[in-house]
Amino acid sequence: MDGKAAPNGVATIEDRILRITGYYGYYPGYSSQKSASRSSVIQCKPGGNCPSRHRGMTRQLSPLSVAEDSAAPILELQNRSPSGICRHSRVERQSRSGEEGTQTHTESSSQEDEGQTRCQSCTSTFLKLIWRFLIILSVSSSWVGTTQFVKITFETFDCPFFMTWFSTNWNIMIFPIYYSGHLATAQEKQSPIKKFRECSRIFGEDGLTLKLFLKRTAPFSILWTLTNYLYLLALKKLTATDVSALFCCNKAFVFLLSWIVLKDRFMGARIVAAIMAITGIVMMAYADGFQGDSIIGVAYAVGSASTSALYKVLFKMFLGSANFGEAAHFVSTLGFFNFIFISITPIILYFTKVEYWYPFSAVPWGYLCGVAGLWLAFNILVNVGVVLTYPILISIGTVLSVPGNAAVDLLKHKMIFSVVRLGATIIICMGFLLMLLPEEWDEITLRFINSLKEKKSEDHSEEMTESSVHTRSRSRANGAVSIPLA
Repeated sequence: MDGKAAPNGVATIEDRILRITGYYGYYPGYSSQKSASRSSVIQCKPGGNCPSRHRGMTRQLSPLSVAEDSAAPILELQNRSPSGICRHSRVERQSRSGEEGTQTHTESSSQEDEGQTRCQSCTSTFLKLIWRFLIILSVSSSWVGTTQFVKITFETFDCPFFMTWFSTNWNIMIFPIYYSGHLATAQEKQSPIKKFRECSRIFGEDGLTLKLFLKRTAPFSILWTLTNYLYLLALKKLTATDVSALFCCNKAFVFLLSWIVLKDRFMGARIVAAIMAITGIVMMAYADGFQGDSIIGVAYAVGSASTSALYKVLFKMFLGSANFGEAAHFVSTLGFFNFIFISITPIILYFTKVEYWYPFSAVPWGYLCGVAGLWLAFNILVNVGVVLTYPILISIGTVLSVPGNAAVDLLKHKMIFSVVRLGATIIICMGFLLMLLPEEWDEITLRFINSLKEKKSEDHSEEMTESSVHTRSRSRANGAVSIPLA
């Protein structure tokens, strides 16, 4: 049976088995030739002369014997020709597996890099949100603390101008604090004199001269003192919540003055915000019937907001924009001017017994230092926050002082808010928030709405495409074929 060939061209049953199992390197007649070569090798004795036909067969089959020794069964499927001969060699399979492994490793490494990049971006975004939240919270808490400390100080020390003068003197420390931060963070450190001259450019190209010191600093120092002094006078007549809400009207006054004086762009939303601020002021004055201390306190608070708005508009007109160093230099210069030229005012008020305290040891220096320190922290946070983050966050921190003061007044002082005062406070705060809208808010809103419409249409088209694909696959599975119409 081994010597006879089968009808299908396979010599033996062993050849058929090897052909069916797909043994690597098999070709028809392989087993028969393998057995013949083995018989020839056995018949040839060592040292003896083998027949020529055996030598030829051995020489002919030597590559096959090497391939047989190094061959191994294949687990994956292979492409074969109709005759059963394998077309892929081991080298081709190894190179392909190497390429697939390299490609898989590259894809896995790229996925890992993308995952790390996403984690880093998420972490940085989270840290930025925390940083902005902390700035808003710090601005709001410092302003609430300042207002509440003033109210507590008035219980034992009723001298608002002296408190204003004492707190303004602490502004001298802003530039030294800024320079300390410069030494701690800057790579190229500058000397104090060089940094001072660099920041003095806010006054002009020549820096700070005596003429510019008197010309530029005097009006701003007077406005600064009036703003703080009127704010403290208002706190003597009204609650902290009412005064902080009325002070938020300075945003509306800034817009009106900028529109009239600086010819800024007209915005309908900000006009509405200004009207809301004025409405809130009128409602706040009406809460006690336009009489008594209420109307005087409202006048003081509105005057403080007006002088603050005038300060900001004049600063923008004459000095323009300033970075953190220039702003710190300017505020410290105001404190220095206050210490030199305005120190005579509290002395005059003392001897005229307008603001008289006796004895000197009765002055609550602890509360005064607390007020001055919190006021200094608020000024530093405002200047730092504008540089390090968005100015809108500083404004949000300022308006959040209104509910902060309301919570303190409600919990500590057991204040009962009337409906009119509560409505006026809400209207003023809403007007303040309207002032924070950017100049191109209408265009931004339209672009946002259009992008939402486009995204919705794209999602709808994708859903329609997916539904059509599922319909076609379902029809093909059911045996139906869709023929496109011509």
